Amino acid sequence: MSFGPGAGTIVPFPGRPVVQSALSQVGFERAELTRILDLYGRMVAAGEWRDYAMDFARDHAAFAAFRRTAEVPQMRLEKRPALRARQGMWTLFGEHGQVLRRGHELAGVLAPVERRLVKVVSG
Repeated sequence: MSFGPGAGTIVPFPGRPVVQSALSQVGFERAELTRILDLYGRMVAAGEWRDYAMDFARDHAAFAAFRRTAEVPQMRLEKRPALRARQGMWTLFGEHGQVLRRGHELAGVLAPVERRLVKVVSG
């Protein structure tokens, strides 16, 4: 759906200065966010997670899932496009900040969490 010649461009809000860093913010694409939130919903249904947080910065986007609101995240997923050509732009961090998986594809990076979900549901 297009709404004219300026469709797809960022237009500054009247009266506010345009900040270049706000225009170059990293985010999740719709398909990526759908996959992440689908996994989150299944983990909530299994009783593993209860809250989440998202952070969007100039160099990365992050999704963190919490068992309880006041704790450290049980899992944190980061997207860093600058690392796309190296070890991959996706990184999965564990509860203590350790790197669990890195990769170029979101599905492969989320595999350890998916396996844990299967164990929780079947066990």
